[in-house]
Amino acid sequence: MNRDDWQELYEKIKAWTLEAGSILRTGLNNQLHVEYKTSEADLVTEKDREIEQFFIRKIKADYPQHRIVGEEGMLAEENIQFADETVWLIDPIDGTTSFVQQKENFAISVAVYEKGQPLIGVIYDPMKDELFHALRGHGAYLNDNKLEPIADTPVKHSLIGINSTWLVPNELYDYRKFHTLIQHLRGTRIIGAAALEMAAVACGRLNGFVCLRLSPWDYAAGLAILQEVGSVTTSIDGSPVRIGESSSIFAGNRAVHAEILSDYLGVGHNSVNGHG
Repeated sequence: MNRDDWQELYEKIKAWTLEAGSILRTGLNNQLHVEYKTSEADLVTEKDREIEQFFIRKIKADYPQHRIVGEEGMLAEENIQFADETVWLIDPIDGTTSFVQQKENFAISVAVYEKGQPLIGVIYDPMKDELFHALRGHGAYLNDNKLEPIADTPVKHSLIGINSTWLVPNELYDYRKFHTLIQHLRGTRIIGAAALEMAAVACGRLNGFVCLRLSPWDYAAGLAILQEVGSVTTSIDGSPVRIGESSSIFAGNRAVHAEILSDYLGVGHNSVNGHG
């Protein structure tokens, strides 16, 4: 694809995402049919599947050569080669629990990666009507307002997004390291939708975000947006995020990212080689 094609694709994704957001807002007026996936905390609704199918139909009509990865698996794509192909990653409702219970704090997340690199990221909060979006090399935006590069902050002046799951004994990480960190932060917050938390870092509402278990569709759009505002985004051990794989995510401005890795998580600066 050439740059003119990128711009056309970018405009279509934004329009489609706004349309999908309108469908979700309308859907909240009706009774939702809720199912459990892996547990009673892992929900899915008919709207998750409807929105994913909405994007699949649009993509297959206009870009049949592109590959698609969606959270709900409504299209069985196999053997996707991220390094060689153009791939869409779609989370139709990031924060389904919030969608069902709170009727807010959820988002539609859509990303396009070309040959393994983020090209376009779009995150839409339909209840606040906030559209975060970025096209590689053209900056990141909140609706029509261009986002400034994120400012460096030390830990003591930083507000970090982290889920309470990682602050108690768990199988993935030594939670005690986070306890020490929290004692020195300005504070912590959680929205309940990883895409929105990454968007919050991009616009300065948060200075960093940590999650130890995310799927590619959870972080793909956020990573694309964050790279346009100068964020560093790595896994929790400072290694690069590999698109197409489940990963921990640690995003933040360069100063707080480096300070947390070295002083609180015991990771040397030389290991950091992520996006941003």
